[in-house]
Amino acid sequence: MTHLYTQRSVGDLRPGDHAWLAFAHPDEQSRVLGDFVYAGLDAGEKVICVTDSSPRHLPGLLPLHGIDATPFAEAGHLAVVPWHVACARDGFSDPALLATTLEREIAKALDQKFQRVRITADMTWAAGLPGGDQFMLACDNEVEAMIGPSTLATGICQVDRGACTPEAIDVLQHHHEVLVEVNPEYDDGVLRITRTYRPHGLKLEGEIDGARHAAFTQTLTQVSDPRSEVHLDLDKLRFIDLGALSLIGTHALRLTRGNGLVLDNPTPELQGVIDMVGFHRYPGITRGEGWRAQ
Repeated sequence: MTHLYTQRSVGDLRPGDHAWLAFAHPDEQSRVLGDFVYAGLDAGEKVICVTDSSPRHLPGLLPLHGIDATPFAEAGHLAVVPWHVACARDGFSDPALLATTLEREIAKALDQKFQRVRITADMTWAAGLPGGDQFMLACDNEVEAMIGPSTLATGICQVDRGACTPEAIDVLQHHHEVLVEVNPEYDDGVLRITRTYRPHGLKLEGEIDGARHAAFTQTLTQVSDPRSEVHLDLDKLRFIDLGALSLIGTHALRLTRGNGLVLDNPTPELQGVIDMVGFHRYPGITRGEGWRAQ
């Protein structure tokens, strides 16, 4: 059975969203959680983080936004709840206690007159426990019970993808309708460029014309790494002009000492253009996933 997901950038999450993040790289976690927590604090919302990190070391806040969240915690705008406090009793972890913890923190936020609440829960610590995948799923159920029916709360449950088995990731992901991704690197309503981590590269949506060459080149340069391939996901790219294709070819030549550019999932129309001009045969460019037989 195919499971349908809604994929949203962190900035597009809304109350009632119980989103899922299985991050493939620490930078992905920092960008998602840093932006999520920063936006909540900036908007005057209560932020509740179930994590063993301290306020100062919450992912992304200090390195990306220059914020030590300790004063926010001291002022009651931020609650950082360690896992042993959130769901442990007499030395044993009990997911049911997480509901009590969240109910208490949300009630406290209402008493403080906050109009919105943001919740994050980093479950990576439980991945290596015996039966850890079931424990994480049970905790996830408790978070869903708090957030799913809500017009007050927005939440992100997260785990380090590398700490879990693929089977556990599938089970946990299927429990969510919203998958969260980093905010776009560029979005002017015509072209949207979003960094991807699995695989490493960029997702391109919309149209690339002459007015957007500079933004595209700058973002492609920022994400390029001579030690690894750079994937360009073209699934939602409706149009690209020949000038932008030339920019890709020039950039790929610079990367041939590494692993070059990989073009994934072109639309039939875009694949026709690429095949017609023989662009896929340029040095440093490789056909990736989603190419149709001619």
